[in-house]
Amino acid sequence: MKMKTIKTVWLICLLSFFTVQINAQKFQLGKVSIEELQEKSHPLEPDAEAAVLYENGRTYFEFSENTGFGLITEVEIRIKIYSNKGLDWANRIVPYYVGQTPHERVDFSDAYTYNLVNGKIEKTKLKREGEFDEKINRYYNQKKITMPAVKEGSVIEYKYVIKSPFISTFTPWSFQTMIPVNHSVFETKIPEYFTYNLNMRGSVSPQVDRKTIRKTVNWTTRTRTDDMILASSFNKEKLEYTENSTIYTMSAMPSLKQEDFVSNINNYTATLEHELSMIAYPNSPIEHFATSWEEVVKKIYESPDFGAELSRTGYFEDVINPIKAASKNDAEKVAKIFSLVQNSMNWNGYYGYQCQDGVRRAFKDKTGNIGEINLMLTAMLRHAGLNANPVLTSTRDNGISYFPNRRAYNYVVVAVETADGYYLLDATSKHSQPNLLPIRTLNWVGRLIRKDGTSMAVNLMPSAPSKEVVTVLASIDGTGKMEGKLRDQYHDYTAMQFRDRFRNAAREGYLEKLEQNYGGIEIDDYTSVDDDLYKPVVESFSFVHNAAADVVSDKVYFSPMMFLGYSENPFKQEKREYPVDFIFPRQDKYTITIKVPDGYAVESIPAATSVAMDKNLGRFSFNITSVGNSIQLASALDINQAIITADDYESLKSFFKLVVEKQQEKIVLKKI
Repeated sequence: MKMKTIKTVWLICLLSFFTVQINAQKFQLGKVSIEELQEKSHPLEPDAEAAVLYENGRTYFEFSENTGFGLITEVEIRIKIYSNKGLDWANRIVPYYVGQTPHERVDFSDAYTYNLVNGKIEKTKLKREGEFDEKINRYYNQKKITMPAVKEGSVIEYKYVIKSPFISTFTPWSFQTMIPVNHSVFETKIPEYFTYNLNMRGSVSPQVDRKTIRKTVNWTTRTRTDDMILASSFNKEKLEYTENSTIYTMSAMPSLKQEDFVSNINNYTATLEHELSMIAYPNSPIEHFATSWEEVVKKIYESPDFGAELSRTGYFEDVINPIKAASKNDAEKVAKIFSLVQNSMNWNGYYGYQCQDGVRRAFKDKTGNIGEINLMLTAMLRHAGLNANPVLTSTRDNGISYFPNRRAYNYVVVAVETADGYYLLDATSKHSQPNLLPIRTLNWVGRLIRKDGTSMAVNLMPSAPSKEVVTVLASIDGTGKMEGKLRDQYHDYTAMQFRDRFRNAAREGYLEKLEQNYGGIEIDDYTSVDDDLYKPVVESFSFVHNAAADVVSDKVYFSPMMFLGYSENPFKQEKREYPVDFIFPRQDKYTITIKVPDGYAVESIPAATSVAMDKNLGRFSFNITSVGNSIQLASALDINQAIITADDYESLKSFFKLVVEKQQEKIVLKKI
């Protein structure tokens, strides 16, 4: 009976919600209702901090007799703020491309905040001081607005227009965000001359309505003549064509739930993307654009800012020729040339697979973008007689593209093919090594391009585990105080993470954070050894933990993992929508020896255990023994795969539940 009641209430709520959505289809800027302002919580997600009441977008073509077709994207949006936590939704940032002339342009308008004051609607307009134009880098700027008079209960709305001379891709349209979306509509109007590949991300599909429209564009041209007297004649021109309109609609979209161990949640968001595949103007040859990954990378390779840069060698030959002559084998050549570029070049912070100023200039200035440094490395390796090729990739922040397009890539690394496989190299990071790419690049697969234009997919994800090995010698007394020495070794990616985070950190700040992470211990005699990139990072310190145990009567209770284990399961959701991303396989290994205080004996210790996940995705071992006046623990936690699918989430969750329970079990000492 109870279940039927819950279902009935939910259905009534949902039906009421969709009734509201029918009315929402009449959305118009400036028509905010008292009902919207009075709404205290979202009908389907009562805990939502804000909600998109309506978002309406359209991308269409505008014709100019001087420049031809350009793209216009218009977006109108209304957002309800339910709580103070949702105030950030009163800000909006829209990036736009300025990397070449003419560039894109963004304009905001019709921006108002609505509040209910004494039963009446109060309307506040966005003023000029609430609008900002900011430079991101040499390629992108961003327009930002901060809406005025926003508070709990406000409704905000605004419109923005993106004008772009570039028609190769549309601005992606996302039907989902981190708050619920009541109604989202996106319309494209595409002239008959253009064909676009359409990609839909996410697990849900929109309602689609299509129609065709006849369009006419009129303009006037002027012709000047010079028959003794300068004169002009004016001619009226007309262009008629068919426009294909497609309307995509989604309603009642739930908020995206931010989950731990997700590389980029946008990979799983319901989003529409368009990529130009063909132009067919009347009485002109058909122009085909990239329709496969092979064609995409071929065009990139043929670009003067990419392939042509690989053929330049004169600027480095005096440096590389001695290395080539002195190296005993290919492995030594790779190591020496990689080290040369890594140590002499400095990354300027700009992504991109293409060169901005060119490899020659970058080599001279000792600085360059991703493309310049790694294409330079490729050319040097080739000059040394190695089979080196660029590998196009997409960073974790850039996400994963599910259909062929140039915008899918924003990065390039290097592959050196050998009889035993290939080395992957990235000289832009001071902490990377051959086959140890920076973490920003570990994003599924890349595309290797050879000189002849052929290409192949390359797995970027590491398969070997990176280890962290912890050794502890400690003692505990009858008051629950523990003191000892800890030695931590970081290998491979765990070492890279350590170097990225802490190498340049202030010592005091780092030690304070370390003490907090380890449950409030006091650290002394700290040392770290990190003088060789190809050896583990080793840190050592003495510690005191004044509350390591519970003392009850004549017994002492404490965890043999001390402050090192999991205190709770990191996987709490009932079900998982997205894959779990551990970034790389890893092994956490612990060897702990604890001296029992005089006058005490071991009454009980946790039982040994060894458990494995299904499909050998993970393994946990826990072996503890009591010998004389000391307790010895050897434990290892292995995650054998970097990415674990949502289908295996239940197994992973159960596995970590067992790990946490075992790590939190207590040793019991009894006074004798």
